[in-house]
Amino acid sequence: MKKYSIILVSISVLITALTSCKKTFLDEKPYSAYTPVTLTDSLGLEASAIGLYNLQTGILTYSNNQGWPSVWQVGTDVANATAQQEGIEIPYYNYATLTSTDNAAKYIWGKYYALINNANIILDAAESPTVKIGAVGKAQVTAEARYFRAYAYNNLATLFGGVPLITHALTGPKTDFVRASLDDINALIVSDLTYASTNLADVGTVGAKLNAQGKPAGRANKYMAMQLLAEAYLRMGKNDLAETQAQAVISSGKFSLVKSRFGVRAGGAGDYYSDMFVYGNERRAQGNSESIWVLEQENPALVVGGNIDNAQQRRIWGAAYYQIPGMLPCDSLGGRGIARLRLSNWVIYGLYPAGDIRNSQYSIKRRYYYNDPASANYGKPVPYTGADTLFRICPSTTKWGAFDPNDTFGFAMIKDFMMMRLGETYLLLAEAQVKQGKTGPAAITINVLRTRANAPQVTAAQMTLDFILDERARELIGEENRRMTLMRTGTLVDRATRLNSNDAVHPTVGLTSKNLLLPIPLSEIQLNKDAVLTQNPGY
Repeated sequence: MKKYSIILVSISVLITALTSCKKTFLDEKPYSAYTPVTLTDSLGLEASAIGLYNLQTGILTYSNNQGWPSVWQVGTDVANATAQQEGIEIPYYNYATLTSTDNAAKYIWGKYYALINNANIILDAAESPTVKIGAVGKAQVTAEARYFRAYAYNNLATLFGGVPLITHALTGPKTDFVRASLDDINALIVSDLTYASTNLADVGTVGAKLNAQGKPAGRANKYMAMQLLAEAYLRMGKNDLAETQAQAVISSGKFSLVKSRFGVRAGGAGDYYSDMFVYGNERRAQGNSESIWVLEQENPALVVGGNIDNAQQRRIWGAAYYQIPGMLPCDSLGGRGIARLRLSNWVIYGLYPAGDIRNSQYSIKRRYYYNDPASANYGKPVPYTGADTLFRICPSTTKWGAFDPNDTFGFAMIKDFMMMRLGETYLLLAEAQVKQGKTGPAAITINVLRTRANAPQVTAAQMTLDFILDERARELIGEENRRMTLMRTGTLVDRATRLNSNDAVHPTVGLTSKNLLLPIPLSEIQLNKDAVLTQNPGY
């Protein structure tokens, strides 16, 4: 009987407890969180500002469609898709298939508007009288949010033209968007970047892990805003203003072109130009005096959350040499690539003058040697003939190469994203000068880069927009979004058809002037039931 009485007592206690408790017993009371529930103070705004970097990194590291980085390179003048194509890039060399249902256009539209809306959330909160933040902190977080909003709108304007203009956070469904004029979009970009260039942090000394305001060196600085404003002014045709902004970055004394060996590979094989892109050398804190904006990544095997998604740039740009018997993935060859794209014949055979350091074996890999000790061919050169030259041992940039011993299969890339550096600043300056007819000063500007590259000097008579775009390819191959550059300058059709229409595997076809803009995503037009969201011509 004692055994059963214990059970009955336990049940009685449980019934009493259940009947006496209130519904509030089930209410959750979190005592901490990774993100703010509401933006009420400086800590919440700071966390939200960091989220902007997360969003931008996510755009670059998108891996569900592994051909995503190829979208911005193939079908231009610098690259072609290979037999290893993934799919999302097909409409970007076979332009007849680029329609309003295109997944790449839809994805980038959605991501940039997500970046804009998150920036607007911060900007609205910073203006709220109930948010606890000092004047200095408010100016800094506002400048950071306005920088990213301008960055997103500048890219949208380049890709789509006039787009819906949203300056406050959306708090509910909206189905009556209309396209703003380019003038209105441009005015917001200039306003945002002018504010950002005044209020963002300065940069610290090279090698410093914190900038002058005590912020991590990877956070936004005023020179990023100035450089982006120079690019935006060039797109707008305000070339004198672009010249002023680019010259201000160069004349600031904060940055200098890399002209000597440095960093983790300083004593090994290589040269000073290729040193900039070695894993562990890209950040200002790591000694890279040329870096203006670097999106810093960490190895997720070592730092939880150190990388967003699984970046595919190394696999896209690197040759698929591992598919050749007798070849193993290794650090000196940049890890495992699969060559979803191949440099165009124009880049491989016609772009670089003799002796140009940017075309050295450390920057563009052209020759391979069997590296498997078990192979009978160990140490011998891999024959450079036949179909293998199209993707297995195709010449490729080394800028994305890195070997991760924690991921010998090589699925994800762990390198930083060098978004802006001083080499490009000189190119923006030269472009602004050429567009004003200042060919003499433009030649002087370009010769600064060519002196660093051990390339022949150029004259004023050679200074044209075409030459500047050639020089951009020499200096920035693998770094710049080439599609954006050619769309911004209105040269995509001419340069892609003239320089890159004879590829043996996937030639550029169907390219017309309508492709100077991307299609507005059909899904956005269909959901916008209470207003007309006009499609771009030809789509």
